[in-house]
Amino acid sequence: MRSMLLAAAALCLAAPAVAQDRAMTTAPELTFERVFASPGLDGPSPRQAKLSPDGRFLTLLRNRESDRERYDLWGYDRTSGEWRMLVDSEALGTGRELSEDEKMQRERARVGSLKGIIDYQWASDGSGVLVPLDGDLYLARLDGSTLRLTDTEESELNPALSETGEYVSFVRDRRLWVGAVGGEAAPVTPAEASEAVRWGEAEFVAQEEMGRLTGYWWSPQDRRIAVERFDESAVGVVTRAAIGATGTKVYDQRYPVAGSANALVELFMMDPDGGNRVQVDLGEETDIYIPRVDWAPDGSALYVQRQNRDQTVLDMLRVDPATGASEVLFTENAAVEDYWINLSDNYQWLDDGSLIWWSERDGFGHLYRYADGEWTQLTSGDWMVTKLVGVDQVAGRVYFQGTMDDVLAQQVYAFDLENPAAIERLTDPAFVNSASMDSKAQTLLVSRSKPDQPTQSYIADTSGQRLTWIEENALGGEHPYAPFLGGHRAPEFGTIEAEDGSTLHWKMIRPEMEPGKRYPVYYYHYSGPGPQVVQRNWSAPLEQAIVDRGYIYFALDNRGSANRGVAFEQPIYRGMGGVEVRDQKAGAEFLKTLPFVDPDKIAIDGWSYGGYMTLKQLQADPGLYAAGIAGAPVTRWELYDTHYTERYMGTPQADTAAYAAASAIPNAARITDPLLLIHGMADDNVVFENATEVIAAMQEANVPFQMMLYPGYTHRVSGEQISPHRYNTVFRFLEHHGVTPPE
Repeated sequence: MRSMLLAAAALCLAAPAVAQDRAMTTAPELTFERVFASPGLDGPSPRQAKLSPDGRFLTLLRNRESDRERYDLWGYDRTSGEWRMLVDSEALGTGRELSEDEKMQRERARVGSLKGIIDYQWASDGSGVLVPLDGDLYLARLDGSTLRLTDTEESELNPALSETGEYVSFVRDRRLWVGAVGGEAAPVTPAEASEAVRWGEAEFVAQEEMGRLTGYWWSPQDRRIAVERFDESAVGVVTRAAIGATGTKVYDQRYPVAGSANALVELFMMDPDGGNRVQVDLGEETDIYIPRVDWAPDGSALYVQRQNRDQTVLDMLRVDPATGASEVLFTENAAVEDYWINLSDNYQWLDDGSLIWWSERDGFGHLYRYADGEWTQLTSGDWMVTKLVGVDQVAGRVYFQGTMDDVLAQQVYAFDLENPAAIERLTDPAFVNSASMDSKAQTLLVSRSKPDQPTQSYIADTSGQRLTWIEENALGGEHPYAPFLGGHRAPEFGTIEAEDGSTLHWKMIRPEMEPGKRYPVYYYHYSGPGPQVVQRNWSAPLEQAIVDRGYIYFALDNRGSANRGVAFEQPIYRGMGGVEVRDQKAGAEFLKTLPFVDPDKIAIDGWSYGGYMTLKQLQADPGLYAAGIAGAPVTRWELYDTHYTERYMGTPQADTAAYAAASAIPNAARITDPLLLIHGMADDNVVFENATEVIAAMQEANVPFQMMLYPGYTHRVSGEQISPHRYNTVFRFLEHHGVTPPE
């Protein structure tokens, strides 16, 4: 291993470092205060780009220069080539405080910090846009007029226009409401005696872990609505003390911890007025998950994905809209033993009744076609399809996003169904690309970035040819980041081997260095399943601010992270806090071989799963790291939710030894290196009890540590003032313990 690390180090030193010789003297220091201030240094950050049904308008949410977190609705007329603001969120909004339910939904959707307009939906005839704002609903017309649809103290949750645009629907008071646009809405689901029963909403684990944020679905032509009813009476209650700056609010939150009861989920189908309601037959077993629900394009069937509690089997049910009777159309099994099914939105039902489907059945995520009971594999190879972008059913052409060329730089591709092996790349490989399309797959909306170019977005034709910029975001003289370009340091990329021979990718940014001196390392890690940290994209301001302070920035993707295939993810099965610790240790040992790294000054910092990993790494290898920062860590997996935890760890009842080994509590006293613990005191995801358990364990063992707690903040401890406070706290902690740049 040591010889391998030395060879990798030599390769690293031999590789040219782009822009590493830029003079730093002309650029001001990039402070954390400036990183999180407005205007954002990334430039404009448009969200939710969509095409109108007739294709004439491109609409998006654009943030303000004066307030990077506030979004307004803008439209681009493709005929005139002009942009204009369609809805001014400050002018239209009431400033009314959101309900607790809507706040929690926004936390689940990871948009809790945003203000103004966070979502919208085009009417099917293109006449206007449904806009939720400050808990109420508006219909914005293209002529500039606005129709207010609701005006209540309660928030209207999960608002939607029906398929034809005739009806508006939403959830209020735990019931689904429907009304003609411009008319009075009425509840179409029963009033329930128990507050634990809700209609039209997604249960907690569906929102938090399955990526399903709604609990009802309109059929084509508004004939029927499929509606979820869930009962969480059996779900355990976590008494969450949301400790704020001026007081404490106590919430009895239904939170299904690993091994405990989930909500009972049922599906019903009904007419728009609530009539002709029938229950969907989901099978005899009720301890299941319903990750996805879709209507057939012609409304002839409802398709329901049913996942078992172990998350090793997923059945596709075909449901009769009139009777609720169901049959299993096909079954997807975990790709290998001791693995799980990764849920996906990468599928589409076609007008001819066939299905484009994503599966990891051959060891990598690829596209398949299911037609007349038979499967045809469309893509293959030791790489991943990461997104189904669109299907042009007339031309028989499929568009997708994937890692075929470079796992660190995803591209957008296309192929014809008649010849799927002839794959064409539609984007520039110098960038990390992502894309979406209109429903008929006639226009591409592409976003891209690279280490020296913040995110750009543009409209392209189906060959990938750019038609017009949505946001060019050029790093010119007026760009917010322009003053700091003189000090911009380019990242380097490389690989080391894990103990099993797997390739681990790393990223490094070096500060301006003096020959013969050694520098401290800020080693960022997430380490858990899901996110891929190391990519060739723009991620500059925060990382550059750290480098400006004289630290080397370093990150590594360990086994268990996404987009590398089944064999790369599988080692964390029943083994959280094991293989990831060893892979990150290999990264630290690699760093210690580099002549410009101070081997005694490598500090690790992670949030959420990364916070958990900081604790496990300090426990496993005392003295390897100079210090560790653990942000909002899970400390005992029995405290985290069912769907996430059981996917990888099984249940505490059946896999007791795995849970004991994964816990960060028993070995808390082994932490001898400086530790800073950070947690939001109103965290509803990784509840604050995770912090108090490890705090108590270390105090009882007389182990010194430091902590910074944030009253009123949830799992997302961020904001224009709070974020710099957090990072200034981190670096004061490092300076206090001597993890500092050379004199």
